[in-house]
Amino acid sequence: MLTPASFFDLSETPHAPLFGSGPVWEAIRGLKSYMDDAHYPACLSSIPRDRPLAETLILHQGQVLSAKDLTLSLGDATKGKLAVLRDGHPLEGASVIMAGAILSGEKIAIGCGVFIEAGALIKSPAIINDWTEIRQGAYLRGYCLVGKRCVVGHVTEVKHSVFLDEAKAGHFAYLGDSILGRAVNLGAGTKLANLRFGGGEIAVRTPTGTIGTGLKKLGAILADEVQTGCNSVTNPGTLFGKKTRLMPNTTAPSGYHPPNSFIKGK
Repeated sequence: MLTPASFFDLSETPHAPLFGSGPVWEAIRGLKSYMDDAHYPACLSSIPRDRPLAETLILHQGQVLSAKDLTLSLGDATKGKLAVLRDGHPLEGASVIMAGAILSGEKIAIGCGVFIEAGALIKSPAIINDWTEIRQGAYLRGYCLVGKRCVVGHVTEVKHSVFLDEAKAGHFAYLGDSILGRAVNLGAGTKLANLRFGGGEIAVRTPTGTIGTGLKKLGAILADEVQTGCNSVTNPGTLFGKKTRLMPNTTAPSGYHPPNSFIKGK
């Protein structure tokens, strides 16, 4: 019931090895070592670190290019509408890092067709897969694994967390030690809390009893196609089964909520 296979379709993600056959939160425990051991392209080392970029840069086929002599069409990257042209010809798969974005640390990987807006701050290690948007003011605090066609939105803070493909946290969200499954959508202002007020181990309540996780920090694990409403909150150690809905202005109790749950305030 609490294995990754019951939460996620991992058949198309290259990061399936992060998820074993034990409880789904073991992926959070293993995220640090998984990302420390990942490959990070050497070409990105030429990008200035720890200060706002002075110019917009293009990543294309292992090269870092200036955007000065290129034409940019800054459409929706998640729909493949980001385009970079040289003399009218598209540079297929080019990614764009806007002037004013900040990269910090060397372990950063950026896929094809990625759009990183001005004002985003990305700390190492971070893996950002193809056709994803990192929007203005986003803060990736390290150990952030972001899949394809994802959105890390305006003033959204992400720490030690995973986005599977097509997961979106578009506006004013916080994710700590959490996992978003495929096609999860967080409403504006959603907060996934990861630390108990009194500290100590986070346990998960289930219909058959309470299970210790061995983790002092565990946010929420949202299975495929979960949706949250605006200004919703999850307590530490909250697990949502597939297609669960958390209504706006609602705080979800910690513990396991089965697929297709409908959670609303009293």
